[in-house]
Amino acid sequence: MKTIKIAGVPEHFNLPWHLCIENGEFEHAGIDLQWTDVPEGTGKMCEMLRNGETDIAVILSEGIVKDIIAGNNSKIVQVYVKTPLIWGIHVAANSTYQTIADLENKKAAISRMGSGSHLMSYVNAQNNNWDTNKLQFEIVNTIGGAVEALTSASADYFMWERFMTKPLVDNGTFRRVGDCPTPWPCFVIAVRNEVLESQSHIIEQILEIINTTTEEFKMIPSIDRTLASKYNQKTEDIQEWLKVTQWSQKQMDRKTLDKIQHQLFALNIIEKIVPYETIVK
Repeated sequence: MKTIKIAGVPEHFNLPWHLCIENGEFEHAGIDLQWTDVPEGTGKMCEMLRNGETDIAVILSEGIVKDIIAGNNSKIVQVYVKTPLIWGIHVAANSTYQTIADLENKKAAISRMGSGSHLMSYVNAQNNNWDTNKLQFEIVNTIGGAVEALTSASADYFMWERFMTKPLVDNGTFRRVGDCPTPWPCFVIAVRNEVLESQSHIIEQILEIINTTTEEFKMIPSIDRTLASKYNQKTEDIQEWLKVTQWSQKQMDRKTLDKIQHQLFALNIIEKIVPYETIVK
């Protein structure tokens, strides 16, 4: 049995992995796939890949592209979710802010530097023609930290996946003032180069197993009710999410990577544009 460590956010996108683990599909292939939930998100997972705390990360495209260019010794082996991530832009329910325009030059709560919530605040600023040099950040680590920051007004707004934060909107903690979809596929699978070189066959097997499951995922009987129950969501919200979410079984193409790199470069998030082969296996 070969042990491989994998990390991902505790969100509905990753249920296919948990189903494969629970059904013993990796075990049957002689792989002990050990999953770690990372509520802090992409910035933390980049750190885990760098430190060898995880071998694989199911991670946001823009975050891992940025970190590989900055020296993370990993590569993208596949796109995992090919549709955009819809980032909800949230304020405290009792806040005076009513529109996205009200948030210009205000402080964003982010999980950590280099995380999706950090990078997407630049994309949102660019979309609204704000001066990105005036962006301010409060590091909050998790959704719980964001609730605290917005409630105490140590931060003004928080960007996070719209459906995962919907329960906080429904219960009157947050109010959503708008959305900001990623301009590219949201999640990719990244693997440390050391593991890619020494365990390439095992990585291929893992991808084969997860791809078979994601291809058929929406056809699983009552999957909407399973997701709603497991992730504290309303069934109708999950049904809407399933309609707008598509998994991928293919590698990231050059055009998509070019788009990500050029936008990050234009926003001064990366200092250089690197060849496709530097980032993608």
